[in-house]
Amino acid sequence: MTDLPCRWEGNDNLFKLKDRHSTYHCLAATHEEIATNFVSRLHVSYKNLPLRVYQISSKFRDEMNPKLGLLRGKEFLMKDMYTFDSNEKNSQVTYEALCSAYSQLFRMLGINAMKVKGSSGDIGGKSSHEFHFISDVGEDELLYCPKCRNGINGELYEGKTIVCEACNISYEKCNGIEVGHAFLLGTTYSKPFQAKFGSSENVTEILQMGCYGLGLSRILAASVECLSKDDSIRWPFLIAPFYVSVIPPKKGSKEEYVQALAYSLAESLTKISWLKSNIIIDDRTNFTIGKRINEASSLGIPYVVVVSKRLSKTPKESYVMLVCVHEDQALSMKCVYKWFAVFERADKVFLTKSIVEDQRLLSVKKTLRK
Repeated sequence: MTDLPCRWEGNDNLFKLKDRHSTYHCLAATHEEIATNFVSRLHVSYKNLPLRVYQISSKFRDEMNPKLGLLRGKEFLMKDMYTFDSNEKNSQVTYEALCSAYSQLFRMLGINAMKVKGSSGDIGGKSSHEFHFISDVGEDELLYCPKCRNGINGELYEGKTIVCEACNISYEKCNGIEVGHAFLLGTTYSKPFQAKFGSSENVTEILQMGCYGLGLSRILAASVECLSKDDSIRWPFLIAPFYVSVIPPKKGSKEEYVQALAYSLAESLTKISWLKSNIIIDDRTNFTIGKRINEASSLGIPYVVVVSKRLSKTPKESYVMLVCVHEDQALSMKCVYKWFAVFERADKVFLTKSIVEDQRLLSVKKTLRK
């Protein structure tokens, strides 16, 4: 890192250390230097490109004002990737592909995210884009077109009025929590570290680079911030601790004799591929059903199935209460299975009112109500 003075000198966010032998060290905030040095020691051929090196590890920054828990801490978990291409054109193709993958990931999580042009900051490079969850808690002010959603970080154009030329609309403002960042680095790191490859013409050339980061611990905190209510945690469905909590009747209650049905239902639901390993049975039958429902809600489990016996035209039929994050419904055991079986993937399940309901779920609801 000392080979790049711009990264070492004047970088107040680095945890810098000096050992007893007067050797300098730092707790890494990112790993551009290490990744580039690693690749420079390989015998890279044009046949190996594009090359993508990634890791998931703890990172450290000497934040001046750590706050808001995982949203801004001195230690955090990050997925960082470093890409190597043969020329600028191919590097741009890789950059666009990975930015698209990030956008797709956030769409799967079901959170209102925005990609905006950002500052390259201490990392450097030719250009960069940030990915933000839209939230009033966010510390970044974003300027964006409400029609096409092209945007920029407000720090790049402070105090100026911007008009989106393509849409002929003035940019609007909102706050965002940065959860991802992509940088087109060019040869900022590959040239000093002599990271090269052998071309098809048997010529040694400098690699073109990009780097990409997802703040995993920040995504967790930002997701809760964007989706939750005062009395309950709401996770994106794909990262909820469990998808379904099955609650048997309370021990000693009049409905205790249908406990076996709870276990039978849970077992049948695990046969649905996307529910496998994502169902928990809350068998603390010494607690009331209400307490267990509240605890499931506080943990962010999106669906709770309460097994009970309800009077109906067919008294022998067992009914369950399906408790969703937005409504409760009394359904037969068979209908509950149909409710979940209609979806082949977890990301297709409607979770919060902030997401447009899947049309198939609307169809299922109508069918179940008949």
